[in-house]
Amino acid sequence: MLSDKAKDMFKKLNLSIPAIAIKYLPVKPEGIEHCEKKMALCQYIKEAQETGKTFYITKENDTCYGKLSLGMEPKPPVTASGQAGLDFGVYKSLAGCRKLYQELPVIVPGSINYVVYSPVADCQFDPDLIIAFAELPQADIIMRATSYISGDFWESKSTPVISCSWMYAYPVISGKVNHITTGFYHGLKRRNVFESGLRMISIPFNKIDEVATALDEMDWTTIAFRDDQESKSELKRRVDHWQEMAIEMGCSCDLH
Repeated sequence: MLSDKAKDMFKKLNLSIPAIAIKYLPVKPEGIEHCEKKMALCQYIKEAQETGKTFYITKENDTCYGKLSLGMEPKPPVTASGQAGLDFGVYKSLAGCRKLYQELPVIVPGSINYVVYSPVADCQFDPDLIIAFAELPQADIIMRATSYISGDFWESKSTPVISCSWMYAYPVISGKVNHITTGFYHGLKRRNVFESGLRMISIPFNKIDEVATALDEMDWTTIAFRDDQESKSELKRRVDHWQEMAIEMGCSCDLH
């Protein structure tokens, strides 16, 4: 079950649109409504945000290629040949687009048959992913929380098309947080799913508790960006301490 701490921290972020929890299941979930709408995988996030409902979908709901990313269907030979990417003008050659299909992150075929969506605030399961959309400064706070404890590097990985693979499959395969900017990416842009310029941040299951703990423990505004006199004095004390350390270590420190 998603912890109360995680729910509290995401509530405290006061995101302009709700963060969504996602669960991948091999068998039909009990007590959860089936969404009857047919649309692209990325659009169900918006459906959960706008309705506030918890629901599940199957591959029959998805009218795009999100189901490929989740291993619900094999890669179609025609598009995997690179022809669609070429014809859309996204790639110069068949080979360029075909490379995408060769390296596309895909969850083990047949292992996922149902996808559950829920607003984080109402989540009653252990999510495989939490996907958040944020402007500054919230995006900065969330990203710092992903590395505050672990020291993990920030990385953004995607491709011009089928960005869903990088946001819905890659994080659970790699165990790494991934983030992209809305307004890029062919399918997201073509469907006008989200406002442009937001950071879309995908947090996998193994990082959720860590991120919640970091949000609870860390300073949301770090000391160098505070204007009060007490913080400025404390920062000066810390910088002065670096100089004392440098003398003892026989080196110099010009960071300030």
